[in-house]
Amino acid sequence: MTLDLIKIRRDLHQIPEIGLEEFKTQAYLLERIAEITAGKDFVEERTWRTGILVFLNGSAPEKTIGWRTDIDALPIIEETGLDFASTHEGRMHACGHDMHMTTALGLLNELVQVQPKNNLLFLFQPAEENFAGSMLMYEDGAFGDWKPDEFYGLHVRPDFKVGDIATNRSTLFAGTCEVLITFKGRGGHAAFPHDANDALVAASYFVTQVQTVVSRNVDPIQGGVVTFGSMHAGTTNNVIAETAQLHGTIRTLTQEMSLLIQDRVKTIAEGVAASFGMEVDVKLTQGGYLPVENNPELADDLMDFFGNSPAVNLIDCPPAMTGEDFGYLLNKIPGVMFWLGVDTPYPLHHAKMSPNEKALPFAVEEISKFLKAKTN
Repeated sequence: MTLDLIKIRRDLHQIPEIGLEEFKTQAYLLERIAEITAGKDFVEERTWRTGILVFLNGSAPEKTIGWRTDIDALPIIEETGLDFASTHEGRMHACGHDMHMTTALGLLNELVQVQPKNNLLFLFQPAEENFAGSMLMYEDGAFGDWKPDEFYGLHVRPDFKVGDIATNRSTLFAGTCEVLITFKGRGGHAAFPHDANDALVAASYFVTQVQTVVSRNVDPIQGGVVTFGSMHAGTTNNVIAETAQLHGTIRTLTQEMSLLIQDRVKTIAEGVAASFGMEVDVKLTQGGYLPVENNPELADDLMDFFGNSPAVNLIDCPPAMTGEDFGYLLNKIPGVMFWLGVDTPYPLHHAKMSPNEKALPFAVEEISKFLKAKTN
């Protein structure tokens, strides 16, 4: 069966949906999967909420290879001007998951033509952007006896050219941790500060002090990010704030470093609160957004494979501070994630991000060769 990859991508691009609400997307994918796998008695299928698992039973299986794609979109108003732009107001595939899904369907189509020796799982995973769908599926036992021995996946990258595949033998994406801190003081009149306990001042001290975490607690070679992008306190100019709320993020390249920074942020917040004689509530939520840590041996194999392909420009790249919930799966199952170049001037999550569709046939042709080598 020949797939029209461009049509599929454009169809998917028009129906972007937020995580765990990907109902039209799931229905569309199920239709295409049914067409691709018709008459293939070695193929089984399951759904998990809005996710889909497609399992190719091997003829003489020794292991199970997994390929993962995410399927959700972002709450962004599209500004591409494309004639196949989003038809769902306030929703857009600005992270390229439409490209990911199309590639996965293309790979499935290539791999079902002949029954593989080893098992092969295709995971169409919901809620990468908001609820760490990979963690939800894993913890709910969605894989069952289809759990892979090795897991692979890609993410499009706008600043790399079509033909570029980039990865490394360690951490590709950072782990992220959401931080929500509330200082609880005592409100009062601005003219009588001695009768109040100013939460805004305490929060300001904390923001200043927390800058020392990265500069004085993190190994400069490893790096880390602590950013507070939001602070809300008070209601008007002459009222002392009773509460102050800070909302931020921690990003690190290893889980060990994430736990260290989380501990330091919590300790500093509690110390500042104690020095001001007030209470503080610290919420640290990492969920499933662990660092995407490639397995070194499997990464070696993948990089050797693509490095020997004349069509591929293989790049050994440094890690990025972006987050990806595939890190949760790679924390449980060895595997590799890599970047796929899509050559567009606009970055991920931008309202005008529009990947070069020439990356689709390239990805399907080159990655299918890799998966065939892994499963035979």
